[in-house]
Amino acid sequence: MNKTQQSNSKSKKLKNSQLWNFKLMMIIAETERLLISKFTLFDAPFFLQLANSPNCLKYIGDKNLKNIADTELYLQDKTIKSYADFGFGFYKLTLKKNNKPIGTCGLAKREKLDDVDIGFAFLEDYEGQGLGFEASVEIIKLAKFKFNLKKIVAITNPDNRNSIKLLEKLGLLFEKRVNPFDDDEELLLFAKTI
Repeated sequence: MNKTQQSNSKSKKLKNSQLWNFKLMMIIAETERLLISKFTLFDAPFFLQLANSPNCLKYIGDKNLKNIADTELYLQDKTIKSYADFGFGFYKLTLKKNNKPIGTCGLAKREKLDDVDIGFAFLEDYEGQGLGFEASVEIIKLAKFKFNLKKIVAITNPDNRNSIKLLEKLGLLFEKRVNPFDDDEELLLFAKTI
């Protein structure tokens, strides 16, 4: 190996090491099977896939994300901005065993809700495996002990039976119907004192 190749190899190792350190800094928690980390603009391809998955479109709605540029803008203006504005937001869920991003879970401060909202979404292949419960339990711990919240709420489409079951399993109780967005769709609001 000549000096140029050695230099390129060292440079590549340094960049990989810096990227790994950056990823480690973004991890906020972990569970038995998941790493929970802040989203970055590098996550735009995954977030685009998640936002356009069938159940996200059906139960959460179309965010009108059609390409990487749209998704980077959304992440910057919504998700990453929330970390700066409130200290929390939605987080990327990555399987430890293969480093594959599979969903999101986190907290949102919504304008028309009095309390902070917990939410979650998964790629279809990872639904029904207990990962939503596992991630949500950890997010609720963060809400209580890191962000000092006393109560959390969750909103869901009345037709989303899986989400309702998960919220009830987490100890959230139905409170009322709400319309927190600028549309006519009524959602169910669940709440829990933590």
